Parts: sequence; C-alpha cells; structure tokens
Amino acid sequence: MYFKFTFCPIILLLWASLSFAQNVNVVIHGAASIAKTDDNFVCVTLDWWPAEKCDYNQCPWGKAGILNLDLRYGALINAIKAFNPLRIKVGGSLQDNVVYKVGEVSSCPNFMKREDGLFGFSQGCLSMERWDQLNRFFNHTGVKLTFGLNALFGRNESQTEKGLWIGDWQPQNTRDFMQYTISKGYKVDSYEFGNQLSGSGMGAKVDAKQYGKDVIVLKNLVKELYAHPETQPKVLGPGGFYEEKWFNTFLEVSGQGIVDGLTHHIYNLGPGDDPNMMNKILDPSYLNQVSQTYKGVSDVVNKFRPQLGAWVSESGGALNGGSKDVSRTFADGFWYLDQMGMASTYDQKVFCRQALIGGNYGLLNATTFVPNPDYYGALLWHRLMGSTVLAVTKESDPDLRVYAHCAKKKPGVSLIFINLSKDRSFNITLSNAKPGDAGKPNYEFVGKQNREEYHLRALTGDIKDDIVCLNDVPMVQTDSEDIPAMDPKLLDASTPISIAAQSIAYVTIRDFEAPACV
Repeated sequence: MYFKFTFCPIILLLWASLSFAQNVNVVIHGAASIAKTDDNFVCVTLDWWPAEKCDYNQCPWGKAGILNLDLRYGALINAIKAFNPLRIKVGGSLQDNVVYKVGEVSSCPNFMKREDGLFGFSQGCLSMERWDQLNRFFNHTGVKLTFGLNALFGRNESQTEKGLWIGDWQPQNTRDFMQYTISKGYKVDSYEFGNQLSGSGMGAKVDAKQYGKDVIVLKNLVKELYAHPETQPKVLGPGGFYEEKWFNTFLEVSGQGIVDGLTHHIYNLGPGDDPNMMNKILDPSYLNQVSQTYKGVSDVVNKFRPQLGAWVSESGGALNGGSKDVSRTFADGFWYLDQMGMASTYDQKVFCRQALIGGNYGLLNATTFVPNPDYYGALLWHRLMGSTVLAVTKESDPDLRVYAHCAKKKPGVSLIFINLSKDRSFNITLSNAKPGDAGKPNYEFVGKQNREEYHLRALTGDIKDDIVCLNDVPMVQTDSEDIPAMDPKLLDASTPISIAAQSIAYVTIRDFEAPACV
C-alpha cells in the first residue's frame, strides 16, 4: 500500500541543491531530421506466461498472463486509456507453443509444467471465447494491436541438432484464426511471425532460409484473407536477437515487399539476478554498447528496405522476468528511457517494453495494477516526443544523456535529459546549430516563451524507490484509479535548464526555431 504524499519530502530538494552543479551547453541541430519514428513509438507487450513461470527462486508473473489476466480492473483500463492510443504486442516465449481453438482444433489445453516442453511448459491454447474477451478489452481501451503468431505449428524438433525445428510451417490453424478474427471485425494492426527463433534462438530456432520461405506463405495468406489494402495487417519478423548472417539470409530468401517491418529484441542488461545490475544501468559506457546492435539492424534495413523499417518488438532490460531489486524502481528509467532515446536516433520505428504487466519488469504492478515509475516516463515520452528525431551535440560529459525530437504537439522541440551522476547536477544552456555551414559558430538560443518542464525524481532521493515524483508531486493513482494529472512546470526561458543529480527531465520549448519541425 502506498502512502499518498501531497509533495515529495523537502529532504530531496535540499539534497539536490547540495550537489555540485556543472554548466553544459547543448546544441540542437534543427535544420533536418536524422531519423523518424512511428507516431506510436511507445509500445508494451502482454505475455503468455502462466503463474507457474519462475526464475531465480521467485514466481513474479501471478495472474498477469494473457490467458488469466483479469481485464475488468479500472486501474488497468485507465492506465492503457491514458496513452490514447497505446500500441500493445501480444506475444512472448510461449507464443510458438499456442494453438488457436478454432476450425479443426477441438481440444484446448492449459499450459502445464513439463520438463521436456518448450521453455519447460506443455502446449497451451487460446480459445475464441478468450479472444473475444481480449478484443472487447482492446476496443474499449483503444489499443493498437500487434499479434505474435505461432511459427512452429506443424514443425518437429530435429533429432540431430538440439533446439532446431525443421519442416515447413503449417498455416491452417493461423488461417482459421484469421478468418474468425475477420468475421468478428476485430482490428489487428500487424502480425509478427514467431518469437526468438532467429540465429541461435531461445529455446527453439528455425533455419534462416526456412523462415524466409515460411514468411512468404504468411504474407500471401494475409493478402488473400484481407482483400482490402487499407485494412490489411502488416507482417513483421523475425522477432528475435540480431545475428547479421541469419537476418541477411532470411531477407535475401523472402525478397522485397514480404516483411513490412524488421523486428528484433534487446535485453542488454543480461540475466535478472545479476548483482551488478545497478552499476550497469548507471554506467554510460555500458549503455552505449548496445548501439552496435542498433547500427547492425539499421544497416540491414538500409540494404533491404522493408516498408516499416526496424522495430524493437521486445525489450525488458534484464532477462527472465527482470530484476526484482531494480526493474520496478525509479533507477530502471535510466536504462529504459535512454534505450528509447538511442533507438530513435537509429531510426527504430517502435520500441516495445516487456511488459505492460507481469514479471518484475512490468510497467504496472502485477497484483495491484499500480503504475511503476517507468510507466510515467513512458507516458510522458508518448505525449511529448514527436516522430521527427533531431541530432544533439554537447560538451563531453557521458553522465548527461540528451535526446531531442520535434514536439508531438506543434510548434517547438521536446528534449529528454537523463542525469546518471550521483553527485552532480547540470545547468543547461541551449544553442541552435547554424544550418548549411558547419564553419559558422552556433548561436545561443534565448527563448521568449516559458519552457514546459517535467522533472522526474525518486520520492526519497533513493533511486531504488518505487514511487516517482513529477515536479515534486508524487505520482499515485487517484481514488477513482485514474492516472494523476501530469502538468508541466512553466519556467522563464532566459534561465538555464537545471537537471538534478540522478534525475530525468522532459523539456518542451515552443519557440525554438527548427526547420525540420515546421
């Protein structure tokens, strides 16, 4: 149970004021964009895991899985509605072990623990009754839906190579499922083919050439059943960890115009029980390492040019349910929001957080549905950061991370500042890069309109806290389980932007002249 503070304790403000302040100039290059994201860049997942899914001597999923989540809770409904709309991907490790009870499929088993099963579970089933319930919920909350399909249906595990699944994908169960979905008028924005079957795989893998052949079958099936191009769901894949050779081979086999979006997964913090997790999150050099993956995926996209570019279709930070000591705390936002910023600069169109609810990395508490700190960081990104990404340069201090986009609501630009330092605050002045002539000096920006600022800090000043303050007001749901107001603080544009130690801030500047944002 949370205590409802009216304001964050004054000790936090005193602590912040005592930190050493460093002056930094940040240059925004607003003449042209460096990348574009989807308008619904922020995405979350709903996973199949049953309550029996356990890692590291804990079982954090409870009744948060797709088959047993109670969809009637007002807190859950309001948390999704606040995004208006929220992109949700239904999928996860067990999706390739799910049959759909429709057509020729008559039995509908529940997932059961089984040592020789995929990820330690037997086959599970999605009944059409549950699919109806889910779609009523998605329609009510305004969800933009991606659905992860079973890409192992009809295959068998190789007798000679452990983990390799061989044979052609059998599409009949998916065909029956899509026909039912169409008959009910349910809206699916996109279908993703399989989960973590690329490269070395996770639990199971499929050869790249075989996957390429099968995704052609899926694309043709979608074209056949969804006759009108404007209502035709997109086809995504492979939804796994990036391995250059496998990705290239798959795309060479499938050819142009088959996969609409190239999807991959990021878990750059390693296993969830790593005692060094906090140090990784606060180490800028460690955070930077994953940029090589983004660059590799971006290079493949530039080579094969899928219509929708690259998506991060699953990213939970820490593997196997996340970290029980870190993922639900304010500290996780340093990793999460930095990853969204970095991904956007590499032209990644969508970033799906594992998960909306469930495990330790859910944006919502798995039992109370109360939002964890990362929920509020994600909601602010969705509301403030537009799809046009701008380049930013600054004096070299790696503890200060800065990303800039055109503001979602014109005019202006929106920035996110992430301060990883424990004992230094930053006073930021902004400069506008001179377009067209790199030799000309940048000029300092002096605004005439008030800035809109949203400062996120841990409630007590301890980043391991699970309550976040926005502009010194604790973010707790209202008595009616609504998301609290998230209003900006208006500040004199002539003053520096102050970023407290170990805090995160969004800043929107309405009168910043950026031709890319017009």
